[in-house]
This record gives sequence, C-alpha cells and structure tokens, in this order.
Amino acid sequence: MVEVVPIKIGDVVKLKKPHPCGANEWEVTKLGMDIGLKCVNCGRKVRLLRYDFDRRFRGYIKRADSR
Repeated sequence: MVEVVPIKIGDVVKLKKPHPCGANEWEVTKLGMDIGLKCVNCGRKVRLLRYDFDRRFRGYIKRADSR
C-alpha cells in the first residue's frame, strides 16, 4: 500500500524520473483525484493520477509554506 503524500499547491517536488528536458523539479498546480504538475525548467504541464504521483514522489525541494 502506498502512503498518501501531504502536498499543497505551490510545493516544488522531485519525482522518480526526470522530465525529458532534463529537469527533475515539478511545481504542484492542482490537487484532487489527479495532481497537476508544471515542469520548473520548460513549463510543460502534466497530470498524474494521485496513486501514480504517490508512487513516483521522492521528496520536497521547496514547500509552499517556506518563503
């Protein structure tokens, strides 16, 4: 069973594999059944099912609370 990762809109996270542009930083733009992500490097927007996001999540780079 995969644990649900506590995230907020505006968090920058690291996933298991990098984006084809070479970056491995994603900004969370949407929460719900699917998670909206935007590549920090090239700006490409993707959506992942919540289950897939939780499996691929590797850590936080920047939290939305920290300024």
